[in-house]
Amino acid sequence: MRKAIVQLSPYLWRQRRGVFLGLGALLLKDAFSAALPFVIGRGVDSLTHGFRLESLTGFAALLVALSLAKGLFQYWMRVILIGISRDVEYDIRNQLYAVLVRLSPDFYSRSRTGDIMARATNDLNAVRMMLGPGVMYWTETIFTFIFSIAVMASTDWRLTWIALLPAPLVSLAVVYFGSRIHDRFEKIQAMFSDISSRVQENLSGVRVVRAYAQEAAELHRFEELNLDYIRENVGLARLSSLFMPLLQALISLTFIIVLWAGGAQLLRHRITLGNFVMFNTYMGTLVWPMIALGWVVNLMQRGTASWDRIAQLMEETPTIAPPAAPVAVPEPLRGEIRMERVQVRFGEARALDGVDLLIPAGSTVAIVGHTGSGKSTLVSLIPRLLDPTSGRVLLDGVPLTALDPEDLRRHIGFVPQETFLFSATLAENIAWGVPNAPREAIENAAALAGLGPDLASFPLGLETVIGERGLTLSGGQKQRVAIARAVLRNPSILILDDALSSVDTITEERILTALAAMMRGRTTILISHRVSTVRQASRIFVLEHGEIVEQGSHAELVAAGGYYADLYQKQLLEEELEAI
Repeated sequence: MRKAIVQLSPYLWRQRRGVFLGLGALLLKDAFSAALPFVIGRGVDSLTHGFRLESLTGFAALLVALSLAKGLFQYWMRVILIGISRDVEYDIRNQLYAVLVRLSPDFYSRSRTGDIMARATNDLNAVRMMLGPGVMYWTETIFTFIFSIAVMASTDWRLTWIALLPAPLVSLAVVYFGSRIHDRFEKIQAMFSDISSRVQENLSGVRVVRAYAQEAAELHRFEELNLDYIRENVGLARLSSLFMPLLQALISLTFIIVLWAGGAQLLRHRITLGNFVMFNTYMGTLVWPMIALGWVVNLMQRGTASWDRIAQLMEETPTIAPPAAPVAVPEPLRGEIRMERVQVRFGEARALDGVDLLIPAGSTVAIVGHTGSGKSTLVSLIPRLLDPTSGRVLLDGVPLTALDPEDLRRHIGFVPQETFLFSATLAENIAWGVPNAPREAIENAAALAGLGPDLASFPLGLETVIGERGLTLSGGQKQRVAIARAVLRNPSILILDDALSSVDTITEERILTALAAMMRGRTTILISHRVSTVRQASRIFVLEHGEIVEQGSHAELVAAGGYYADLYQKQLLEEELEAI
């Protein structure tokens, strides 16, 4: 717990003014609360010396005033301290999101989305409860004990020691149960992550689930996860159910001891009736803090377990980060790309093996090869979505590792193999990454990408809201929206990674014709399995098992009789068969 408090202290320090005000209100509230039994005791003693209406009225007025003051400061205590916990939650959520958006793609390839979401929601709420109600009631309990015991000890220290006899047992119960609650809650949160991941995966892949008629099987798996989660929560409830009655039993034992010992002293006239009433009233005052102690320990253990999981994410660092002193991207950017002995490994597998290539500034080149040959890996090096294991990539003679990745990517329009669209309007998806893009520019980009004929079929044109991940669009439409998004950026380097695979050859030809003027004078890299897409490129590179085995123009490679020539002949045959 100490480690979590130390790590969270910077967030609380930012709210130090509110923390001091809230603790001040708490301190005054506890002081007025502690004064109430004392006044009651003095009032009872005054009645034993003879009834006087003025005295009774004075004590009654004082009790009302103390109760009002206590209620006022209790209100501000809660408003300020609970409000601070919300502010800290806001800061942590922002920082966590800032970490997540800066992490490199390799982190997400090894992490489950559901687990990340569980930490950003359920775990963060547990941390807020620890910092809000947890810290507030923990501090209130401490001050209530200090004030109450101080007044009790000043009245009769012997009876005070008797009243505190069960305290060590309370401490042992708190330590024992607190540790078990922490371990159990950590396990529960991990299981909640499993459930969140399962739901997220099934909702994202609902079409596949239905296509393979796996609804019943997935429901069965979910029921098993849910049942395990419920069992662990029931176990935690049993643990808490043992903890709270045990605390209440110890509190009742304290009452019995005080009544027995205090009553004996009252009969011997060692204490006054007012002091005896005051002691019992203080014991009643201490009931809530002692009960709250168990609840607070529960909150603290849950909060620290959750913070440990959030801190793991906070400590993640991007594998691709800007250098300490980044070099500015050359202006104007010509777009010459050079790769020197580039090798990329994923574990023992080699995705690229000693690649050397030069893409002249302003040229249109193509990369072809069979599935798994390393095409997408190669072009992912250019915007630094990953870095080579060895070798280097240069842009206009400057190593990419010397540039700030964010600055570099502003000059690149990248259409990846897997198109991702947001649940927003078509216009917002196209303009994503170009703040305040003019409407005319969005329309021109859509036209260049071949979306013109489709817009007429959409109910609101560019203002049509598409479903999550573009679910309401066809594969070809999604690809064309992604192309329009890249075109709108007016990039110096345009990368189309198999971006026309979901459109027919007629639409493909129309899009490439429309893009021809835009591609002229800027570095363009095309990846495709279709010869029709790449045949107009000034240079074509053929990848085989991560190595460049052929390069040249379309005519040169057809004449060479290698992989590219075979691909060309196969596609010619397919076209002839389709024409029959």
